[in-house]
Amino acid sequence: MAFAGLVATGLLGGYFDKRSLLVVLVAVALIDFDSFIPLVTGFGHRAILHNLLVPLLGTGAVAVDVFLRDESYILDRWGAWGLRVAWVTLFCYAVTGVLLDMTDGVVNLLWPLHDQFYTLDGKIELSDQRGLVQTFIEFGGDGGPPTPEAVGSTDDVDITTGVDPGEPTESEEDPERVFPVIGATWELLLFVTGTFVTATRLTLDGETGTDK
Repeated sequence: MAFAGLVATGLLGGYFDKRSLLVVLVAVALIDFDSFIPLVTGFGHRAILHNLLVPLLGTGAVAVDVFLRDESYILDRWGAWGLRVAWVTLFCYAVTGVLLDMTDGVVNLLWPLHDQFYTLDGKIELSDQRGLVQTFIEFGGDGGPPTPEAVGSTDDVDITTGVDPGEPTESEEDPERVFPVIGATWELLLFVTGTFVTATRLTLDGETGTDK
């Protein structure tokens, strides 16, 4: 959410206000609600809402409404403010919500069309002997397309959370419930920076009277 707030301050431009920021942050926060779904279905975390089909379908719906309909519901109801907020929200959902989680774990990018979890971990470096080297994307064999590292389907991958810690082992009667908050130094820096920039933008807009 801190990253989404940071992106929103830049992409919303003159349409940045408390309402638009709230829409973006709520959309990004809702992604993690799929951690509750396994309590009923047995699977779903990092899959049902952590995929790119949701923002792609949303993008298609907005495009149809704006470009193909005779009268756009979004423009008629909220004007240019609503259209900008819609595009920024979809972008933040995909990048700061779904793809960011690939860097510290796995997401099921195309669920349910393609049930496969992927992770994105690697580096880019310039070598005087090997040239430009990147290890983020694996190029498929036999001329296959480049893909992130696949780690299994919903049948193979069991993602435990504080909501669903999994079955207790023989040595523990009650499994520990852990809710990750900050797991690395770069996450702490991103949290502090994103929160500071977003709060500063809200304060400055209030001082200059640009709040909508």
